[in-house]
Amino acid sequence: MSLATIVREWGRIGCIGFGGPPAHIRLLRDLCVERRQWMDAQEFEDAIAACNLLPGPASTQLAIFCAWRLRGRAGALAGGAAFIVPGLIIILALAALFLSTSPPLWVLGAGAGAGAAVPAVAIHAGTGLTGASWRRRANTARWLCYLIAGAASAATLGPWLVLVLLGCGLIELTVQLTGRRRHDANLPGVAGAPVLAAGAIGSGVLLSVAWVAFKVGALSYGGGFVIIPLMQSDAVSHYHWMTGAQFLNAVALGQITPGPVVQTVAVVGYAAAGLIGGILASLVAFSPSFAFVLLGADRFDQIRGDHRARAFLAGAGPAAIGAIYGSAIPLTRAVSHTWQYAVLAGALALLLLLRRGVVLTLLSAGAAGIVIALTVSTALQ
Repeated sequence: MSLATIVREWGRIGCIGFGGPPAHIRLLRDLCVERRQWMDAQEFEDAIAACNLLPGPASTQLAIFCAWRLRGRAGALAGGAAFIVPGLIIILALAALFLSTSPPLWVLGAGAGAGAAVPAVAIHAGTGLTGASWRRRANTARWLCYLIAGAASAATLGPWLVLVLLGCGLIELTVQLTGRRRHDANLPGVAGAPVLAAGAIGSGVLLSVAWVAFKVGALSYGGGFVIIPLMQSDAVSHYHWMTGAQFLNAVALGQITPGPVVQTVAVVGYAAAGLIGGILASLVAFSPSFAFVLLGADRFDQIRGDHRARAFLAGAGPAAIGAIYGSAIPLTRAVSHTWQYAVLAGALALLLLLRRGVVLTLLSAGAAGIVIALTVSTALQ
């Protein structure tokens, strides 16, 4: 297997991977299991399970792992970069358009329309994760407590949410370990991750961007939409890099572009420090995913089978889902025009009642925003 083949195939997925993690997993399975038969179905399913036990974007880690499986560390670096870079280029180009000092009226309308639908996308993302987590729960009362703690923290605590996620994981880990008589010698992967919380915010814009991106990449259990409350308070309230409306645009751009949803952090970095900030944010946010695979891929079977890793995620997982639900509250507060609530209601109907896709919903909301902005003179005032 040549590196050129990996770059070509993973780059193709990075270009057409609209729809978030489910689409990425489907494309990777079609490539690696069905068409090329580089991996058997059981190995692929085990890799999905192991990646879901790690913090950070699981589908990105899966893409890196599959490339590692074929060509080792060189393959992991080449495949991971090919998977990430196409979406990064597109989202930075869109960020330059949407965050310019005087964007055209239709751009403002598209952003306002798509941004209004973002809280609905958050609720949809939470519902998509709740069922599987509920079936895996170790204890109903504790699961509900973790869910509520995550939701309340996302709605109120902003950047401190990560401590709640880590705390819920450690509580469940402690509870489950106290009920066991036997302990394994080593704890790989996830359970060691809470020590990462000891990082400190540096001075300067780029160091601040790096810190925000690090939290997104290394401390976000559940991936996807759980990064939103981790970023919103920092980007809007603490550092004032963006307005609330611009942050909604950033989230929408992360959803409608191909590749990892975590690319949203690149828009935040662009708002803070231009192109350099956007590239830095992406590099920092995805570095932990590469590190987890490069340093621990040969131990993925142990991570998946380690009861302590599963116990930690049994606490952090429902808290992360709660955080996704809770993120809908500050996202809704960022909506600034009355007509946007009608768009939000329409997006909820499309996603939850008609079961349409996220990309279609956001594009429809953006189109509605363009029509309203161009026909109603006071729509964006």
